Amino acid sequence: MRKSGILLPVASLPSPYGIGCFSKEAYDFVDRLKEAGQSYWQILPLGPTSYGDSPYQSFSTFAGNPYFIDPEELIERGWISKERCSAFDFGGDEESIDYGKIYENRFQMLREAYENSEIKKDAAFAGFVEENRYWLEDYALFMALKDSFGGISWILWEDDIKLRKPAAMEQYREKLADEVCFYQFVQYLFFTQWEKLKSYANKKGIGIIGDIPIYVALDSSDAWANPKLFQFDENCEPTAVAGCPPDAFSETGQLWGNPLYRWEYHKETGYEWWMKRMESCYLRYDVVRIDHFRGFDAYYSIPYGEPTAENGVWEKGPGYDFFETMKKKLGEKEVIAEDLGFLTPSVIELVERTGYPGMKVLQFAFDSREESDYLPHNYTRNCVVYTGTHDNDTILGWYKSLPGEDRRLCDDYLNLYHCLKEEEPDKSAAWELIRAALASVASLAVIPMQDYLGLDSRARINTPSTIGDNWKWRMKDGDFTEELAEKIKELTRLYGRLRA
Repeated sequence: MRKSGILLPVASLPSPYGIGCFSKEAYDFVDRLKEAGQSYWQILPLGPTSYGDSPYQSFSTFAGNPYFIDPEELIERGWISKERCSAFDFGGDEESIDYGKIYENRFQMLREAYENSEIKKDAAFAGFVEENRYWLEDYALFMALKDSFGGISWILWEDDIKLRKPAAMEQYREKLADEVCFYQFVQYLFFTQWEKLKSYANKKGIGIIGDIPIYVALDSSDAWANPKLFQFDENCEPTAVAGCPPDAFSETGQLWGNPLYRWEYHKETGYEWWMKRMESCYLRYDVVRIDHFRGFDAYYSIPYGEPTAENGVWEKGPGYDFFETMKKKLGEKEVIAEDLGFLTPSVIELVERTGYPGMKVLQFAFDSREESDYLPHNYTRNCVVYTGTHDNDTILGWYKSLPGEDRRLCDDYLNLYHCLKEEEPDKSAAWELIRAALASVASLAVIPMQDYLGLDSRARINTPSTIGDNWKWRMKDGDFTEELAEKIKELTRLYGRLRA
């Protein structure tokens, strides 16, 4: 069955609190998705972000981002007043997130709500803590420790707690008990609010496509609490880290710095930690997009301490054995394999063997130097097509910056010359690119919200390998109009993707 959806990070939703959250505006967005005849809302990872604000570098793969908690619920519960909540400065730009102000003020607001909540007497809270003990206990203590040590990475902690020696663990659990409870409280709020929003979306016929990075951050509770899972030495120092080799886009490659898995150990345990991770994903999402899927076939290993990615080597990943185990333990689940970039025959074989749809991105299609697998006539039905992803420019920004020969190929392929007669020719061409994605044979088409809004490069979410100006864009309140929803619905109907 042909379907379509819209990609919009939760952080990019409008809200009066400086960043998108699980507020009324999120429910309004779901309503608009329904009006537009969509089947899916695709989001980015929901984990708590660390330095750099990237959702792909999180303090925990299991935890949720405190920034997404709707302050209105705290007000309704009487844990903080409307006036007090409004007094916090969360930033005044409705189109951009001020993470500095969010960091400084959001936690202060949540702490005040915690102190007024008497949450320790709440049976539902106690039940949540017990049900999620397998990750929540370590995460809450990890965050409390980070706060007490001034935010430094656990790699730099004193050996007794860095290496989780029993006496030190007991000492800090007792010393930081209230702070640990605060972080448990925050997670309780996050998950109760998210479950309510997801349930609302599902009842409206909207599925949630979630997103998980293959790797966890080095400075994370996952790495600190489970050193056996990673390529660490006896002092819990990484021996090798993740990245990408040099290519046409980067002379020195990409040094991500994430710890690498000890896949042999994971296999010995029946991939127990990974199965818990995936199981938790399917409690949050209906479909899971796995970022850097090729890492299950082979991964690039860079010696720890190297200044660039130039001296890495390829190592063999777990391959199909991982997904065979997942299917046996969790059943058949919906997965989108992020299989972008240079693909070896073994990666292609792995994707085909799993049966999962891979990704096609229109912005990668129009390279005048060679035939591309991303051109729509080369698609099979079992794929997901995007005009662009969170790592790409908006379709308008991309089209306007296309070099001459590539632009001619794009114009020829889609017969865009008629757009020159329009009042805004580039915007008209961008709509034709959206139309091409929806018209393709791909079983699912996902369009970023910025592309439907006709926004230029200023609305780009992320530029890889850069820091300082990413993950900030927000949709303005009122931008997703009834008229736009109707236009999207008509295109969705025209190309047989209308939600039943």
